[in-house]
Amino acid sequence: MKPRITLGIFIAAALAVAMVLAFFVSPQASSQPDGLNKVAIDQGFSDNEKTHALDSGPTAGYAVTGVGNDRLATGLAGLIGVTVTFAVAGGLFLVVRQTRRPHEAVGHGAP
Repeated sequence: MKPRITLGIFIAAALAVAMVLAFFVSPQASSQPDGLNKVAIDQGFSDNEKTHALDSGPTAGYAVTGVGNDRLATGLAGLIGVTVTFAVAGGLFLVVRQTRRPHEAVGHGAP
């Protein structure tokens, strides 16, 4: 008989893979400008850039501020991003699941 993988085990494994990738692969990302920044530079309007309200945030620039090692700072920012994304997605899942329950589970069904 084949071992059965539960949803909880699958989610835990997927989260572990995402965290490992975020921590070890994100520091390997290119330091070159991304698509929008590259277009702004090529078109000559990158000097018109205004600072964002979150530019001084703890993970601004895809790195945790206050960490001396750049690779570690980027890896930690990746871990924080994965954790926040997982928490928000999990919370939304629970809210949607709760609102989609059959009326019988709430006590409005027939006896």
